[in-house]
Amino acid sequence: MHSKKRIEILLEAPAQKRLTDLLDRLDVTGYTVLPVIGGRGHHGVWSRDGLPSAAGAMVSVAIIVAEEKLDQVLEPVFELVRRHIGIVTISDVAVIRGDRF
Repeated sequence: MHSKKRIEILLEAPAQKRLTDLLDRLDVTGYTVLPVIGGRGHHGVWSRDGLPSAAGAMVSVAIIVAEEKLDQVLEPVFELVRRHIGIVTISDVAVIRGDRF
């Protein structure tokens, strides 16, 4: 097992391409983008059901990086996210194939 860091970004869907383009420029070896169907936040419960466009939708982007690469990725990611509705979390994970990250 190999210790890594997982960065999860919950972000407005319209900003997804800017985020994934940034991750590509940062040479992140991979990421996963998932639609978020709803939740609860500071402004109460929300759902993507009935939204007329993607403007109010959210996505979750998960990245796993080596600990020594965390700050190199996290700082520019946070600069992008802080201009939008979104949150960034970091957690410790263990992976089997450490050479992939």
